[in-house]
Amino acid sequence: MSVLTRDEAQTRAQLIDVHRYTIDLDLTRGEETFDSRTVIHFTAHTAGDTFVEIKPATLRTVTLDGQPLAPGTLDGNRVPLTGLTPGDHELRVDAAMRYSRTGEGMHRFTDPTDGETYVYTQLFMDDVQRVFAAFDQPDLKAVFALTVTAPGNWTVLGNGIAEHQGAGRWTVAPTPPISTYLVAVAAGPWHSVRTHHAGLPFGLHCRRSLAPYLSADAEEILDITRACYDRYHEKFEEPYPFDSYDQAFVPEFNAGAMENPGLVTFRDEFVYRSAVTDTERQTRAMVIAHEMAHMWFGDLVTLQWWDDIWLNESFAEYMGYQTLTEATRFTDTWTDFAVARKGWGYDADQRPSTHPVAPDPDAVPDTASALLNFDGISYAKGASALRQLVAWLGEKDFLTGINTHFARHKFANATLADFIDNLASATDRDVHAWAGAWLRTTGVDTLTPQPAEAEGHWHLTVGRNGSRPHRIAVGVYDHDLVDSRSLVLRERFEIDLPQAQVRTQPDSDSDSGSGSESESESVTVRAGRRPALVVLNDGDLTYAKIRLDKESEERALRTLSGIPDPLTRAVVWNCLRDMVRDGELEPVAYLETARAHLPDETDLAIVQGVLAFAATHITDRYLSPAERPTGLATLTSLCRDLIRRTEDGSSPGLRLTAVRHFIDAATQPDGIQDWLHSGGVPGGPELDPALRWRILRRLAVLGATDETAIAAELGRDPSATGQEGAARCRAALPAPEAKAAAWSRMFEDDTLSNYLFTATAQGFWQPEQATLVRDYVPRYYRDAKAVADRRGPAIAEAAGRHAFPHFAVDTDSLRLGEDFLRDTEMIPALRRKLVDQLDDLRRAIAVRES
Repeated sequence: MSVLTRDEAQTRAQLIDVHRYTIDLDLTRGEETFDSRTVIHFTAHTAGDTFVEIKPATLRTVTLDGQPLAPGTLDGNRVPLTGLTPGDHELRVDAAMRYSRTGEGMHRFTDPTDGETYVYTQLFMDDVQRVFAAFDQPDLKAVFALTVTAPGNWTVLGNGIAEHQGAGRWTVAPTPPISTYLVAVAAGPWHSVRTHHAGLPFGLHCRRSLAPYLSADAEEILDITRACYDRYHEKFEEPYPFDSYDQAFVPEFNAGAMENPGLVTFRDEFVYRSAVTDTERQTRAMVIAHEMAHMWFGDLVTLQWWDDIWLNESFAEYMGYQTLTEATRFTDTWTDFAVARKGWGYDADQRPSTHPVAPDPDAVPDTASALLNFDGISYAKGASALRQLVAWLGEKDFLTGINTHFARHKFANATLADFIDNLASATDRDVHAWAGAWLRTTGVDTLTPQPAEAEGHWHLTVGRNGSRPHRIAVGVYDHDLVDSRSLVLRERFEIDLPQAQVRTQPDSDSDSGSGSESESESVTVRAGRRPALVVLNDGDLTYAKIRLDKESEERALRTLSGIPDPLTRAVVWNCLRDMVRDGELEPVAYLETARAHLPDETDLAIVQGVLAFAATHITDRYLSPAERPTGLATLTSLCRDLIRRTEDGSSPGLRLTAVRHFIDAATQPDGIQDWLHSGGVPGGPELDPALRWRILRRLAVLGATDETAIAAELGRDPSATGQEGAARCRAALPAPEAKAAAWSRMFEDDTLSNYLFTATAQGFWQPEQATLVRDYVPRYYRDAKAVADRRGPAIAEAAGRHAFPHFAVDTDSLRLGEDFLRDTEMIPALRRKLVDQLDDLRRAIAVRES
């Protein structure tokens, strides 16, 4: 089917304005299809031809201004509209549409716990065409009025307040002008928690089988929602622009959440069935704050074309973390951002597929290419750039510019140029030059300190490998005279890079601090002796890889847990992470540092982030097969220390994290098998469904369980997550017939849902089973292409991300993938994932060889 090009969108926007959609959906037509009837009122400015998009199962009728058009004119996903005359027009389209099992369009899900069925829309980019006919591009905003017919025991949710008219018939209040991709419907026998705030109805919704879990957390979720809503109204002059605020937790959702106006949809893993850490609760809260920020930036003011997707995502990412810090109990969110999100941006920015935060419009020529930019650059790097902008510009001027942007473009569309002009109107600083350096360039700068001691003072030279300007804080730390494993902050001062002037700190032996010019170096002179540790970007206000001087590196490796501020520790951990990836620090040294310092770490986000990198990257990819057992032993020993440390019950989140990673790193089945049989870890926690499935998967990898045990566990937990757990375990069994069955389910069974595909893929490849699955490595590329071609971008993404043979870290596997990329045409979503995976493989090989 045809993708929409930017040129086509511009031509259509010049020809027509769209005023109103009246949409009638009938969800009672069976399990495979639903009926969709659409009336579109639009105006043509001049005579001309255009097209409307739809992807029907059956196109019944198309009528333009009362005249029938032949359904057979449908070409792929386009119905041509020829011979338009200037003036108003009415288009009517009647079609049967297919339900989806891949999270695209109208997704249909039957809950295995109770047999109840739910449907919801995900219309992002160009999937509105799977639900109703539309002029599908973001700058043709219109009013949407929906009517939905649903089974009698269902509740219907939409962008506006939905009212039941009787006999399963629901009407949704018309929206203000919004883009097509933001229309939303969710229908089913929802469990709902409703309240009012600031004069608006607020609601939480989930599947009935999750009702006890949502009810347990409802007050926490609503408290976060209310706090963010109030804080945004303190920041933004434009009021919330819609008539209600519903948050629906929906099954098998591909993204974290979607910012549909008035009806935000979240993956329902955020309704916690099992124990979670407070950092995971913080993540849920951040997503709530992120999606609410979109109500202004993305929904009220929308990008004109997809090259500016960063305007949506970077802003919401920044505002989500910042507002959570300001308005809720989660006051250290930027530490979590540093260890859990920022590396996503750094990694993406060093791959061949990197792109500017704000790419040139010509680099996003169509919707297929636009879809590829939903990555660590548009989210993590973009948010980091905005955080640096606020540090450089000042929050007051930043918010003044943002509010000007909202006022000028509300219920309309805007571009990067509009955004920068509006920021520039609030300050004397050269925002356009800043945007050119930060938003139009690629790659990661590297900042390296070069401290040196002189008589009565020390001086700092900062090397900068890169071209961006930076405003950073420098943290200066001394030995703690009482505790040799700790450091104390001497001072923290700010510098701008590049900086040609020698800056001098006044002391008793100096004058006012004026200095001579140096055009080649950035030098700062400070009073006192050379410190024990110098940390650039202390506070993590810029986006750059940080290095340590040799003395600081040695000090950090010995005293990292003794650095007083968690965000500073996160900056140093990220430095060590980047050094491992760049071949400058042995992976084993990273593990030993984690082993030495995590038992004393007090910030849970850091513990989780360090253990995740150690497990996912170091033991599974960067260590050779001969080194891996020792690496796993180091991890289990570390986790055992954390479990001992938490025996008093003071840190349940830390204990849960340690238990999870102990399970994942276990090389012998006996200990975790005892936990499974007894139903708990000695001293806690008791095993909930998530931990039981985690243990069973590890036992499957180790060959210490079988299909009988998996089936018994599924009988104990027949939920959707239980089905996924069973799929992972079955795919992880070390038997040829189990691997063959899992491969067939992934690549031959096109009825497998997106979540069950992912779960099966997550179980299939295991480093312990390299010999067993070696012959599947060459099959992967051919079969991944075939399933991507048949099933589309969502499954292509899952096949490229989760089904890739990560364990095969060798030059033969790399050459195989490179040859396939060079010689094979494939859909862009799969190509992009393979480009990234092969670059990560190339890096893993280099780390092993360094």
